[in-house]
Amino acid sequence: MTRRYVIIGAGAIGGGIGALLARQGAAVVLVARGEHLARMRRTGMRLRTPEVDATVPVTAVAGPEEITLGEDDVLVLATKTQQAEAALAAWADAPVGERTAGQALPILTALNGAAAEERALRWFARVIGVCVWMPAVRLQPAEVIVRGAPVGGIFPAARYPAALTTDEDRSLIAGIAEDWAPAGLRVHPVEDVMPWKHRKLLGNLGNAVQALLGTGDGDVVRAAREEAAGIYEAAGIVLNPEAEEQAMRDLLQVRPVPGEPEEMGGSTWQSLARGTGDSEVDYLSGEIAALAHRNGRTAPVNAGLARLTRRAARTGARPGALSSAELRAQLGL
Repeated sequence: MTRRYVIIGAGAIGGGIGALLARQGAAVVLVARGEHLARMRRTGMRLRTPEVDATVPVTAVAGPEEITLGEDDVLVLATKTQQAEAALAAWADAPVGERTAGQALPILTALNGAAAEERALRWFARVIGVCVWMPAVRLQPAEVIVRGAPVGGIFPAARYPAALTTDEDRSLIAGIAEDWAPAGLRVHPVEDVMPWKHRKLLGNLGNAVQALLGTGDGDVVRAAREEAAGIYEAAGIVLNPEAEEQAMRDLLQVRPVPGEPEEMGGSTWQSLARGTGDSEVDYLSGEIAALAHRNGRTAPVNAGLARLTRRAARTGARPGALSSAELRAQLGL
């Protein structure tokens, strides 16, 4: 393997990918900040899975000023979506020989939502869109919990926009798939990643409900998804075949991690649980609202979920601060 993976955003997904790769001997650099970064530098990253509890030595940096990039590097953007633009701007002009990272290096957009790929084109000439299926949690500094085993994550991937795909892109994605497979990370080349990401977004519409209630509410989630399906139809959004996706997702088995509850929260739940002050809800439920507004429609359920989650993050509310009855009343359900 000649590629080195620079993972920008070593949270649940980025930290999980990085720790799994580093444990298999891959060349990896993790980008983080604060106590998370400081502790990784001191002790490494603790990786907990259904099968493993190990502390993995890792190379960790705060930003591009602490690393010399080379032509064989691959950047992996794994921040939360609301953090992506700042990260893209910070890394795009980092030198790579006589060029910049934005000119010379591919960047993989391994994060939720359907907005990051288009934004990345402002800074990077070669964008590889990635749909992320990886049940991972980071609540403590320098510790990540990956709940899938033996497959830790599945990643449909393609050049963005799909019309620009070249044989070089196909070769790159195939090479990444080969590099990541020993770590239990399955990269699957697809023709166009956006239909996959839009279907994944439907699944992520339950994130706000889980974060607000601390648990699920099938009726509210169903209302959000049905509303989104109507918005997709109005916007002409095409989804990948459900059967094709299910066959791929069946490879990912979520199993208990020793010492942790069987049910653990998703990305938005984790943001509220950690008290970060923000969340990616504006690129999940809020993305449906944006599609609706772009097409002269409204999306009251998804816009309401986004509004309530923003307020919860801003005020420091923890998961479970609302009851199902309160949530339904505020959404008009």
